[in-house]
Amino acid sequence: MVSSTEKITSTLPSTPQRRTGAFILIDSLVRQGVKCIFGYPGGAILPIYDELYRAETRGDLQHFLVRHEQGAAHAADGYARATGKVGVCFGTSGPGATNLVTGIATAHMDSIPVIIVTGQVGRAAIGSDAFQETDIFGITLPLVKHSYVVRNAQDMARIVAEAFHIAGTGRPGPVLIDVPKDVGLEECDYIPVDLKQIKLPGYRPTVKGNPRQINAALRLIEEAQRPLLYVGGGAISANAHAQLEELAERFQIPVATTLMGIGVFDEHHSLSVAMLGMHGTAYANFAVSECDLLIAVGARFDDRVTGKLDEFASHAKVIHIDIDPAEVGKNRTPTVPIVGDVCCVLEQLLKRAKELSLPADLEQTQPWLAKIDCWRVEYPLVVPHYDHSISPQEVIAEVAHQAPHACYTTDVGQHQMWAAQFLKNGPRRWISSGGLGTMGYGIPAAMGAKVAVPDEEVICITGDASFQMNLQELASIAQYKINVKTIIINNGWQGMVRQWQQAFFGERYSSSNMQVGMPNFELLAQAFGVKGMTIREHSQLSEAISQMIAHDGPVLIDVHVTKNENCYPMVAPGKSNAQMLGLPKRKTVDKSITPIYCTNCGEKNLITNHFCPKCGTKL
Repeated sequence: MVSSTEKITSTLPSTPQRRTGAFILIDSLVRQGVKCIFGYPGGAILPIYDELYRAETRGDLQHFLVRHEQGAAHAADGYARATGKVGVCFGTSGPGATNLVTGIATAHMDSIPVIIVTGQVGRAAIGSDAFQETDIFGITLPLVKHSYVVRNAQDMARIVAEAFHIAGTGRPGPVLIDVPKDVGLEECDYIPVDLKQIKLPGYRPTVKGNPRQINAALRLIEEAQRPLLYVGGGAISANAHAQLEELAERFQIPVATTLMGIGVFDEHHSLSVAMLGMHGTAYANFAVSECDLLIAVGARFDDRVTGKLDEFASHAKVIHIDIDPAEVGKNRTPTVPIVGDVCCVLEQLLKRAKELSLPADLEQTQPWLAKIDCWRVEYPLVVPHYDHSISPQEVIAEVAHQAPHACYTTDVGQHQMWAAQFLKNGPRRWISSGGLGTMGYGIPAAMGAKVAVPDEEVICITGDASFQMNLQELASIAQYKINVKTIIINNGWQGMVRQWQQAFFGERYSSSNMQVGMPNFELLAQAFGVKGMTIREHSQLSEAISQMIAHDGPVLIDVHVTKNENCYPMVAPGKSNAQMLGLPKRKTVDKSITPIYCTNCGEKNLITNHFCPKCGTKL
């Protein structure tokens, strides 16, 4: 069997063929390896959809009809996060294009590679306020990595190839291609353009780190007594999971991740301190407050991580590794800046460390790791249990227990933070809107992720308020039988808004209660043709999640949880990371407890260790 790309290639000799702009667009997408497109048609993009119809008939790719263009952008985003490939979405001109803007901004803030194709009014009508005309090129300029208006069908193949190159290289991001209707219909001589032919003189991302900076960074690492790796989404984009683990283990450096960095490092590993920041673990926030060297890897010193910026790692020297030179030094001036691809830079560090036989002292960070282990015991994350209601954390813990290797998407709010705290995700198994914090993201992102990885379990954790932002995408999930499982953490509130109103606005709960007008989500799911379930009692929870996972098809579970549960720990705005609200009652560590000795190397380990820090053997 030949591939779809081969089928089209075989019909096109090396000499030019007369083709429409719409054909060139679709053919170019197929040649870039695109297998699926999420979109919604309209007048200005109909020439493209007409050509898409032919491509689908040939089996070249599949289009997924969403019920709102925002869902198309989020689905393409979810597809890209689950695979590392470029996602693609379509929308028409005017309101179709503007409906994509939130999804474009979401991808932009989180550096996700997405190609957005919009229809536009004919070239002669541009600027005349024609029916359904908007300047989507101008509207999205601050939200994209690059954008095009295709003025000539002859340019289409080159533009598509350039767009994929720009979106997927360097710091990834969304690229817009706006196609006037008459360009889609216009014929021209077509010869396919390969990515290898693309030369963009003004766009040459730095890949390798400067050797002098590599050596300087190693000197700081060698000297540090209390180092900490602070890892963001850039490490996931660079597929640097293995290199990060090797560096952490080689120098025995604890690892904290941002919300976007979750999954880049195994949270079951003894060196993991999990997420830091506003709702991070206490031990991660204490560690960043007391470290003497902070190694920022693909992270941008976001305010939700740093808290009060001038007190963030205030006693530490900083190594900052990032492919985007604009991020290095933007919020915090590093001692050693290294611009380059995260994976490549980490490989350089490891290679140079081996050449220099570093580290010379394998025990150097052990007192630091022991101190962090004490914080783990003194300030653990806890799952509360109430007699007459289900706590939200119990729901997250139960689904994590039953589906430990699933791909999870979330919406935004308290449930997102609880999911970040209690799920232990693998690489590209955590899909969440970080920078923009987009409610309504979870369901369409799960749809895109499931299309991307059809053999993986995909579960969306959402809230009752977030879910109602894009619930119409249940229709798309039902139409295409996309086996997405959705769990609504239903507390009847915009939960995070209520928590802030309670803590900082004198308990004035202005427009944050969602109970009046709330639909019956079980019946709503059934109306879309999706299996619906409602859970109100502890006794129902485990079996319901088991049924959800076992069901061959999409499922929605509405879990009614404790109404006024708050998400802790929490770093209040303007406070340092060490000043957390809602810490659990401090547990004391019994220093007399007999230590654990590693069965492999005989190393003495704290009782709190899960892995031997010397040789990595599971204890």
